[in-house]
Amino acid sequence: MHMFPSAIASSLSSLASTCLPHRGFSFESFNTCSRRSFSSLSSPPLDVESSSQSDPAAKDKMGSLPTVPPFKVFIAGTSYAGMSTALNLLDLSKGESPRLAHSPYEHHADFKNIPLDITIADERDGFFHLIGSPLAFADSAYAAKSWVKFQDIPSLQRPNVRFVQGSVSKVDPATKTATVLDHETKQPQDFSYDFFIGATGLRRAFPVVPQSLTRKQFLLEAEEQIHAVRNAPDGVIVVGGGAVGIEMAAELKLVEPSTKVTLVHSRNQLLSSEGLSDLCKDKALELTKEAGVEVLLNTRVKETRKIEPTANGRARYEVEFTNGDKLIASEVVMAISHQTPSTDFVPAAAKDEEGYVLIHPNLVFSSDIPNAEDHIAVGDIAKWPGIKRCGTAMHHGHVAAINIHQLMLVKLTNKEHKPKFYELGFVEPMIGLAVGKKAVASSSEGTTWGEDVMHSYFRDDLGFTICWNHMKLGKADN
Repeated sequence: MHMFPSAIASSLSSLASTCLPHRGFSFESFNTCSRRSFSSLSSPPLDVESSSQSDPAAKDKMGSLPTVPPFKVFIAGTSYAGMSTALNLLDLSKGESPRLAHSPYEHHADFKNIPLDITIADERDGFFHLIGSPLAFADSAYAAKSWVKFQDIPSLQRPNVRFVQGSVSKVDPATKTATVLDHETKQPQDFSYDFFIGATGLRRAFPVVPQSLTRKQFLLEAEEQIHAVRNAPDGVIVVGGGAVGIEMAAELKLVEPSTKVTLVHSRNQLLSSEGLSDLCKDKALELTKEAGVEVLLNTRVKETRKIEPTANGRARYEVEFTNGDKLIASEVVMAISHQTPSTDFVPAAAKDEEGYVLIHPNLVFSSDIPNAEDHIAVGDIAKWPGIKRCGTAMHHGHVAAINIHQLMLVKLTNKEHKPKFYELGFVEPMIGLAVGKKAVASSSEGTTWGEDVMHSYFRDDLGFTICWNHMKLGKADN
């Protein structure tokens, strides 16, 4: 039985594959509302003195601009939000429009090219497509596709981008220093920065997300889980009727149609914790059953006991429910886990009681800490309403890159530049959920479902290709 207590940071914008693009889709408009504004009351005060850039816009005696030293940018976490921030910012630094933009970006006439020195720190050695986690733990070929080492991502192979595998243990806003515990040496290493971007996401337990830190370890971890659920003569029980549990149960049944799969949920509706329409929740149930998964609602697990194995030594478990019913299974998969922001390194003054980073609408830290205006939080760790989704995380990265670029211009011009910040707006509850061969999608515009919805939102790889292409991860720098 796999019920591991350990967890790993994931910039998980909901594993529930939530809200990927479809035909006519716009990440800008669909994933989260945003607006452009001049420096407003909701934006933080700017302090150019805190930057290593000291009035580089001052012209020399010949009237030409001096060489601008690179801004040091430190990004903690490189899933959807962190990756999007890095790549959009790199575009802007070369005088281009950010890759997620839907309209041309207006650059400063004197600073179309701004040198950057980017350090990326992540516990993993690569980009893991978290949306695909349910399928990665059911299909070996997909598992191999879902994890790409950073050195194999063409868009990141640049001389001014450095990757450090390790855990960020501390951030000191006063000295603008980030400390990373190296994955191999276990020794701390300090990195100074001009701008800090926190994108470390949420921590969740296995098998909601993999616990491995390297691709090699992950493939072994996935293979062990795949073997366990395939060799299940007494069937598999998936506990938890949220988006993750639904997708896990449906993907397992799709890959192993002969295996009995039972989804157990304690409430009277699937997706009960989400502010979605009853129609969406009803269709999720309908599609789950249609996929061949048995569903038990209003059923809460009381105890799981390991019982006598089969004749060939296969483990067996007895699951007892609070209503007195019992089920036997070869595997019990816990698809429920308490999610916590991976923000231990963030000063307590910058977080709420749950650990989420307090932000202005432009993603800048809103708390009263030193140099708050040079610290940005994106993705799941940011305290902002709405279902945690990969689309929102990528959009956060786009907005963060623009706003960091605007802050750089303020520093470069000694405050003469008036920043034009993008700000987040209200995010309505919405979801795109893969259920076997079909999907259900729901937003304020209504609920749709079917095989065409599956293709529009996920294609045939739970959105891997869509996300890869959207962020242009395969595009090498010129």
